[in-house]
Amino acid sequence: MKTRFREITGKAQEVLLRYPMVLLMGLLSSVGAICMLDSKNKKELLFTHTKFTICCCLGISLMFALKILSQRIGKRLLLEILGTVFLVGFYFVLPVKEREFTEVYGFIVAITFLLSHLLVSFAAFLEKNRELNFWQYNKNLFVNIFLTAVFTGVFTGGVELAILAVDKLFDFNFHDKLYLDTFYVLAIFGSSFIFLLFNENGLNYLEKDGTYPVILKFFTQFVLIPLLFIYAIILYFYSFKIIINWELPRGWVSYLVLAYSIVGILALLLVYPLKEEKAKSWVKVFSKLFYYTIIPLLVLLFTAIFTRILEYGYTEPRYFVLLLALWLLSVVVYFILNKKASIKFIPVSLFIFGLFSLIFPYLNAFSVAKRSQKNELMKLLDENKLLVNNKIDFQKRVSDTIVIEISDKFQFLAKRKQKDFLLNLVSGKTSNLLAREFEQPYSWAFITLRDAFTNVDKTLEASTLERLVLESETRVTHIEGYQYLINFNNYTQESRDINGDTFEIDNETEVNNNRTIRVILNSAQSVDFGPAMNKLFENNTSGTGTVTMKEISMESDLEKYHIKIVFQNMSRSKTPDNKMNIYYDNAVLLIKEK
Repeated sequence: MKTRFREITGKAQEVLLRYPMVLLMGLLSSVGAICMLDSKNKKELLFTHTKFTICCCLGISLMFALKILSQRIGKRLLLEILGTVFLVGFYFVLPVKEREFTEVYGFIVAITFLLSHLLVSFAAFLEKNRELNFWQYNKNLFVNIFLTAVFTGVFTGGVELAILAVDKLFDFNFHDKLYLDTFYVLAIFGSSFIFLLFNENGLNYLEKDGTYPVILKFFTQFVLIPLLFIYAIILYFYSFKIIINWELPRGWVSYLVLAYSIVGILALLLVYPLKEEKAKSWVKVFSKLFYYTIIPLLVLLFTAIFTRILEYGYTEPRYFVLLLALWLLSVVVYFILNKKASIKFIPVSLFIFGLFSLIFPYLNAFSVAKRSQKNELMKLLDENKLLVNNKIDFQKRVSDTIVIEISDKFQFLAKRKQKDFLLNLVSGKTSNLLAREFEQPYSWAFITLRDAFTNVDKTLEASTLERLVLESETRVTHIEGYQYLINFNNYTQESRDINGDTFEIDNETEVNNNRTIRVILNSAQSVDFGPAMNKLFENNTSGTGTVTMKEISMESDLEKYHIKIVFQNMSRSKTPDNKMNIYYDNAVLLIKEK
């Protein structure tokens, strides 16, 4: 028993000494996740902790890649310093405020995570003549990741159940937060530690020759390849249908072709060592034919992509789909024409394409999307003769479908900080309203722009455009007679302690399938302002457009307090399924003791 214990502690100590930066990133990620939980009611702190956690999670894979690279070329300290500098820089690349974290930054984070994992796969194998070692290394990583998931799941579940048992059997009354804190520590730091234990001394262990796993052979031969065969038949039949009916392919077929191709490439990588065995003729046949089967599907793929791009222009998702298609084309050409093709080309080329999409000047995903949507917007305005002296003529007769398309492009560009470009296209009251919208935490520019058009032909169902906006005449909130003020908006829940009482503003709960606002006192008593909000709109029976009011407010009693909510603006829109959505930007809750 003592020998086994010493062996375990010895391996744990080796992991600590061999991978200190990886474990540090795992520990900091767990701490960041716990801090996110603690600051859920503090918007600014929550976003700061979220950024910190994202960067530390990125650091786990990055530091592991650099550690493996240092085992090949040395210079461990230099590589770790460079990695730390990159993570600090990445933290400051992300915006300071949550309202500025648009989907653009979501794409940046997602692609960067992908690049860091790709770096793990090939960083130590850039030189030639290590093909089989490269495969063994990645195979062992693949197996270790699977084992880590199983061990972490069992270990985390066991510890959580142990805490629950102690809590219930001995009446400790642990706080619910303990379970989440334990989960974050074990799921992030614990899984990192277990993964490193499986990797033992690193590169030398991972790249050494080993027997081909029987389960992997079975999975590839009897599950993965047959599924690919069925998938290919479906896509080929769909291609024949397009040719016979002479119709353009549907947009989602792009994702199906990419899925088939990527899973097929994965299957080829899994069976790579078997193609040299004479007995495995099925592997040789599959390896030779697969890339040829993709060629007709590539024609289908590019047709589907360019159909959407030529019609609607580039957006970031369309750009990435096109980039994946170009990468796939490069892989097919490389493996068909090169008799000495290396499987390292697959992760290395994907890494280069991904890096290109993020940082290449003028041609990166975000520059292309903004430039394309600007051109599409101007083209739309010109085709419908809506520009007079380079300003949009909102009195000109136009269909509602065009209005929606223009508004959506305004919203797209507004989220990408193209404020000056958009404001140059409007004037007067609309320009002032848009400028105000751009300063809000969450811009609803498309609503303002839709309402600016005064001569719209309705071709869509009325419910899709039924929208009413209430605007307050003044931006000054009168607080006479009230003792406390809490600011909130449509997207965050606020919680504040006042004189020993806790006030919560719940705007996420739905009542009768509609959004509402509930003010909760001490997690017990509450007031639902949903009926009062609906009454405000019902009292303005114009149905659509913008109505100006002296003050947009509602009041109620809540135990020993009198409360009042004051809005700067509110809007209500009806969806095709007759659900009423209510939106607002900045609002205040005023509180006084009765």
